Amino acid sequence: MTNSLSGRFLILTVVFVMLAEVFIFVPSIARFRQDYLLARLERAQLASLALEADDMISPALEAELLENAEVYNVVLRRDDMRQLALSSPIPSPITATYDMRAPTSMTLIADALRTLLDAEERVIRIIGNPVRDGGLLIEVTIDEMPLRAAMLKYGWNILILSAFISVVTAGLLFFAVRKLLVTPIKGVVAHMEAYAKSPEDARQIITPSASIKELRAAEESLQMMQTQLTSALKQKERLAQLGSGVAKVSHDLRNILTSAQLFTDRIEGSEDPLVQRMAPKLVGSITRAVHLCETTLAFGRVEEPAPSLSRVNLAQIVSDVIDSERLAAGDYSLSFSEDIPASMTLRADGEQLYRVIQNLVRNARQAIMATNKPGEIGLHAHEDDDRWHLTVSDTGPGLPPKAQEHLFQPFQGGVRKGGAGLGLVIAGDLIRGHGGRLRLESTGEAGTTFVIELPKADLALTEVNE
Repeated sequence: MTNSLSGRFLILTVVFVMLAEVFIFVPSIARFRQDYLLARLERAQLASLALEADDMISPALEAELLENAEVYNVVLRRDDMRQLALSSPIPSPITATYDMRAPTSMTLIADALRTLLDAEERVIRIIGNPVRDGGLLIEVTIDEMPLRAAMLKYGWNILILSAFISVVTAGLLFFAVRKLLVTPIKGVVAHMEAYAKSPEDARQIITPSASIKELRAAEESLQMMQTQLTSALKQKERLAQLGSGVAKVSHDLRNILTSAQLFTDRIEGSEDPLVQRMAPKLVGSITRAVHLCETTLAFGRVEEPAPSLSRVNLAQIVSDVIDSERLAAGDYSLSFSEDIPASMTLRADGEQLYRVIQNLVRNARQAIMATNKPGEIGLHAHEDDDRWHLTVSDTGPGLPPKAQEHLFQPFQGGVRKGGAGLGLVIAGDLIRGHGGRLRLESTGEAGTTFVIELPKADLALTEVNE
């Protein structure tokens, strides 16, 4: 009972209703005492009317009148004259006097609590106003014990009634809470348990159906979370399948490129000047392609290759990338600018740095060519005491909001139709492997600028929230 929501609600309801009844009980018992004393004054006044009919009454009749009125004596004041109307022996001295003509609420409550807590037999005097203008004042003397007994009986009845009301109220609220709150919550829990057994099954995603606003909001939030998780799990599964397929393709592609590499070795022996000038670039491209296939196979075996750091000339790498992209641009009106110090050498993996720069430059070229307008791609490098900086900028149309939001997330940050959105992901991973970072500096209608930062020390760069 105490471990369930509905059980605790039942217990708390009973407790709170009883507390509310306690606050009601105190003024009601004070009101009961006031009515009791006023009734004794009224009875005493009626008993004293016998003297109006006959100035002399027998002692037996007087005793009977006092007994029926439940008082010891009656004093009336008429026309400023105080008169003992009825009297009988008082068993003990009067210990307290209570004026019922205009008592305050706090006075009535204090007197009632005093009567309940004092169990000694006492004789008290009660003063009040006669009813129907029967005089100026009426005063009676009574025994307090019958009053206390009546108050205790009344309080006991109130207690029983309060307990009955609290139990009935709690029971009704108990079933209402189970129907309106606990049962829908159990339904949500059941949906969560069913979804946990098969999170890839979209049929297990909850459909919001609660009519209660708060529960409806909880179900909608759960539905959103389950939908996103199911989508992520499916994407993870597709990525795993894609990785397996890429590994197989890379395996066969490596074998094909290895054969092509053998033919290029023969071409290098040609005496044709054009062939001699283009052959080294072709050999370099095929060598990089073979190395990329081998790296992909290693990645498919969850063996992420660490960069092989050495001193590389940045200007040479940038020149190779631009030569390749000029061939890809063909006759398109696209210009390239290089501002790379010829003597700048970086401590990096040359092959990986080539892939990073190529991804950035290729993305810029494709973005500009998609606009069918002339454009320019610029590369600028400088260094300071801590790191090398390489800036790749273009005059393209800028990145759309969706691409900016998922810039370094695979299959989500693609801009070009048909693109996989992997270029920046690969580039970012390779730069992080060097202890550096790749960041988007600016994008808009004037173009896009990316910055590569590589540390000169062996320590990784401190992460900075952009």
